[in-house]
Amino acid sequence: MTETVVIIDYGSGNLRSVEKAFERASRESGLSRAVSVSDDPERIAAADRIVLPGVGAFGACMDGLSARSGVMEALEHAVLVNTRPFLGICVGMQLLAEYGREFGTRQGLGWIPGEVRAIEVSGDLTTPHMGWNTVAARIDVGPLAATDGGAFYFAHSFHFAPENDAHLIGVTHHGGAMAAAVGRDNILGVQFHPEKSQSAGLQLIGDFLRWGP
Repeated sequence: MTETVVIIDYGSGNLRSVEKAFERASRESGLSRAVSVSDDPERIAAADRIVLPGVGAFGACMDGLSARSGVMEALEHAVLVNTRPFLGICVGMQLLAEYGREFGTRQGLGWIPGEVRAIEVSGDLTTPHMGWNTVAARIDVGPLAATDGGAFYFAHSFHFAPENDAHLIGVTHHGGAMAAAVGRDNILGVQFHPEKSQSAGLQLIGDFLRWGP
């Protein structure tokens, strides 16, 4: 049977760009994956793989996710109960934290202990951290391992600070080391935008579509 990949629509994120990138990666990897964008709880709960994109402020994204009737429950069932492979992108990765400190303190999904805080820079560096930067894989986790040392596209002013170093999967540098990827078990989050990262991004997406945690 064809695997289903659901990109969650909660009013945040460049959904069509993400969808097109996943369709292309599936095709170029020779995989049969049915990719769709949806806020239907039944489709999310039944999905084989889940993608949570996001752009904007932590609190606004969390509000948008919570406002979609049944979506939060379906997401938790698919990922935490059925252990489906999950990929969070940009703010979708940040929402995995317990708390976000953007415009006050807001509670996140709490799937990975830690918090999202402002990037601190000095000298000639500025925020947001925007543009291409390399990512070093700290832990050999499937979708990130093959692109170790590759360049990806970033656009963010806040970063995920995981509580447990074992959850820090990939690192980039902008005024110091910061999380480029976090994860545990069947859960992976990336701070960069793979859908905007050309060949490295497509490879990571393809590896996620094959990933069997």
